[in-house]
Amino acid sequence: MTETDVVVLREGTEGLSMESYADALRERLTDRSVTLARTPKQERELIPDARVVTGITIDEGLLDRAERLELFACTFAGTDHVPMDALADHGVAVTNAGGIHAPGIAEQAIGNMLVFARRLHEGWRRKQHAEWRHFQSSEFTDSTVTIVGLGSIGQAIVKRLQGFDVDTIGVRYTPSKGGPTDEVVGFDDDAIHDALARSEYVVLACPLNDLTRGLIGDDEFATMRTDAVLVNTARGGIVDTDALVSALQSNKIRGAALDVTDPEPLPQDHPLWTLENCLITPHTGGHTPKHWDRLADIVAENLDRLDSGEPLHNQVSAPNQ
Repeated sequence: MTETDVVVLREGTEGLSMESYADALRERLTDRSVTLARTPKQERELIPDARVVTGITIDEGLLDRAERLELFACTFAGTDHVPMDALADHGVAVTNAGGIHAPGIAEQAIGNMLVFARRLHEGWRRKQHAEWRHFQSSEFTDSTVTIVGLGSIGQAIVKRLQGFDVDTIGVRYTPSKGGPTDEVVGFDDDAIHDALARSEYVVLACPLNDLTRGLIGDDEFATMRTDAVLVNTARGGIVDTDALVSALQSNKIRGAALDVTDPEPLPQDHPLWTLENCLITPHTGGHTPKHWDRLADIVAENLDRLDSGEPLHNQVSAPNQ
């Protein structure tokens, strides 16, 4: 069997073809071997001679055969579905797709804030009913925007807010590190509530973990301004869904734009679907045609780093020694 530098596993993601991903890798690795495994049989045959395997996850049963494997490049940002311990035990490093969704998610977050500022959703509703009837909108200018989480997505949002003449508050685990926002605070209750009390827009861009699960609930909605809009680009579990429904129904806040929900998918009979002040998209904020190009850039660079011994980009797990 001919040695293979990169094997692309067959299972696609987000409606995108793995053939397109393999083509993007070939464009960047013209002097390397990149092979798409189209069937389970081809995966079993190709993996023993692969140096890098990339896909959603990898079957543990294949690892005993992967004698040359140095890197598994996960095509998702999250790796909780990947056999991390088994890969480490087999001496395989793991990288993820962190950061590749940031531009699309940031643009969608900005778009959702502008929709509420200019009440474009009300214009769309009246257009559907052929109503030529004026309504009052506001301006985004001079608003205060709190961005919870200053990772790649949060930073991309802040970058795109420049030029809108808004004040920004960033929330991060270690506020002493500073950040690109006008203010940076930590996750302690007093700091969070102070930021919420001053913000017309609150954008969630943080990971879901023990600290952030249920971060926004009844108490936080009570603190938020009645003209505030919640934009969740992160994970549904960061928000207490029942508390959000209550806040929207009673006009405790002006509205919400959700790309993620808890539960997800959102059941058809869920009350969030019926609320005109709640915009919902089905976890599509990061889906763009540039998905594979950005991921291929990371994987191609990491293949060179394997040769040079440099630290891998987006590495989330190292092999056990």
